[in-house]
This record gives sequence, structure tokens and C-alpha cells, in this order.
Amino acid sequence: MSETTKKKVVVGMSGGVDSSVTAYLLKEQGYEVIGMTMQIWQEGAPEDSDGGCCGLSAVDDARRVCQKLDIPHYVVNFRSDFKKHVIDYFLDEYQNARTPNPCIACNRYVKWESMLQKALQIGADYIATGHYARVIKDEVTGRYSLKQSKTLAKDQTYALYNLTQHQLAHTLMPLGDYTKDEVRAIAKEIGLAVATKPDSQEICFVPDNNYAKYIEEETGKKPVVGNFVNKDGKVLGKHKGIIHYTIGQRKGLGLSLGKPGFVQRINQKTNEVVIGDNEDLFDTTVTANQVNFMPFEHLEGEMHCLGKIRYNQAPQPCTIKMIDEDTIQCIFDEKQRAITPGQALVLYDGDKLIGGGTIL
Repeated sequence: MSETTKKKVVVGMSGGVDSSVTAYLLKEQGYEVIGMTMQIWQEGAPEDSDGGCCGLSAVDDARRVCQKLDIPHYVVNFRSDFKKHVIDYFLDEYQNARTPNPCIACNRYVKWESMLQKALQIGADYIATGHYARVIKDEVTGRYSLKQSKTLAKDQTYALYNLTQHQLAHTLMPLGDYTKDEVRAIAKEIGLAVATKPDSQEICFVPDNNYAKYIEEETGKKPVVGNFVNKDGKVLGKHKGIIHYTIGQRKGLGLSLGKPGFVQRINQKTNEVVIGDNEDLFDTTVTANQVNFMPFEHLEGEMHCLGKIRYNQAPQPCTIKMIDEDTIQCIFDEKQRAITPGQALVLYDGDKLIGGGTIL
């Protein structure tokens, strides 16, 4: 009996091609596989038509895949965890003039906290997801980290930087060694109906992508109109409420300045949105807190590495050091555009994930 035959793994099934192929690959490798779909859509949410990762149609797709693969399928209610750690956080951040990253919060606190807990309760050894990343273990230190996926275009390590050692020790991510085309080809070959299903793009709980409308409906608060100002404080016009804006934004400002204007800063205290030129958006220094490291527990001294401040950016050379117990300072070799409070600073050593934090 091989080692894997005895191991039980719960696969987070979203009804998409990635998680479906993950379940298939692990079953082929000899694991005892259980499919689990997280019920996280809130009461009264409309049935989604596009099959986002947490809508009602996702359950049907996941169930069909599990039937096809001949593995058990469970739907588990994680609504309250999702509301607390993802939706409430999303609403708070926008109202505090920060731009949140709900997928990162969902990964850390729902997929890996709640789902892993549930998996361990039912006697599983691991959870697995369809993320494009690779779990690695340093045999010398015994610590776990993540490595970028084989296909950098699909690499998802940015959204996984804050997973804990305990979580990584119980995680399998088989897709890190595949390209998206290979994954779709496997799904087609084994006859899965989801083989050509498109990837979900938008934030799953804001299906029309209108964040401001969603925040207004959820909080019951009307956005407070305020002033657009330039960096010297001169009033340029009226804004519709700070939840409508994010750093670097150019479109939808409704200002006629005779030249392009960009959101440079959002001042919650004065309810002002500061407008500047494109060059005003560039800086070398980023500070971040709520820091999580993977290859080591604490950063000693300075470290030269690579960093990125948004998901779809190539990592850039930088130097990092701790400036207090939970705050990191990162100085990039070259200026970065639109450093946005609330987003993640994620750090790499080559293709290995070091960790990251939330931009202040």
C-alpha cells in the first residue's frame, strides 16, 4: 500500500476546471479524495448565472464533477466566516479610504482556516485547492513556503502570502506543475463538462463589479460628498464619496482640468480626494504591517529581494527591513506606480515566496 493511499484529502471544489482537475490528479496519485464546496453566498443573494466561484450554480457543477470522478461531495456552510472575514473587512476598508483585497482574506481565513479545520475534524490529512502554486519544505529548517507555479502567467502565490506554517503543512497544490492549457486538456480528456468553463474574474460577491453601490446597499449609508483638491489644497471640484475612488484612478472623476488627473491620495479625515499628475504617483518606499514570513519566522537585518505591490505585476528588486515588531519597510530600486494602502506587498527570493504584508 503506497503512502498516499492512506492519506485523505479534502479538495475545495468551486465547480471550476482548476479545482475539478485537482481532485482528479490527487485521486490518480492514490489519495482518498473528498470534494467540499463552501457555501458562502449570503442569504437572499441572487443565483449567479456566470458560475462564479461561490455562487449557487458552482454547487451543481462541483456535484456533477464529483459524481463523474466517483468521489463524495459535501456542501458546508461557511457563510458567517465569509461575512466576518471577507465582506465586513471589504466594507470597512473602503470606508476607511483603503483598497482591500478580499481574495487574500478569503484564502487565509475561509479556505485555509475554516475549511482546513473542518477537514481535520473529519479525519483528513490535507486540504487541496486549484491554485497555481507549489508547496515546498526546507528540509534543514523544516519550514514550509510556496514556489511560483510553472506558468508565471497564472501564478497565484501573490494571493497566498499570508498562509501559516500549520496551514501549509496540510496543503496540497498539484496544479503548480501544470499550465492552464494542460489543465483544460486533462479536463477534456476525462470528459468533464467544466473543461471550457471560463475563469471567474470579478469579486464573487459583487457580481456587477459596482463596489460603491454594493457598499451603499450593505451598509445603508449614503456616501458623503466632498472636495477634490490638488496637492496644495486648492479645490478642483466635488467628489461622490471616497468609496468611489482608489489610488491611481483616472477614469470617472468628472473633472475638466485641461490635462489628465489621477487620484494621488484619499484623506478620510477631511473627506478629500487629492488629485495629481501621473508622475506624482511614483515612489520607492512602501511600508506594510500584518507581516507574515514563510522561510523564517523573523527578518533579521536587511534583505535584498524582489517585491510586488499588485497581483499582475512582475516582481521588482527591493531591500526590506523591519522597522518595528510588525511593520516592514521596503525600498524598491526603482519607483513604483500607485502604491495603494490596503493592498498587499508580496516578497520573493527568486521564484520562492518570502511573505508579505498589508500596505500602509
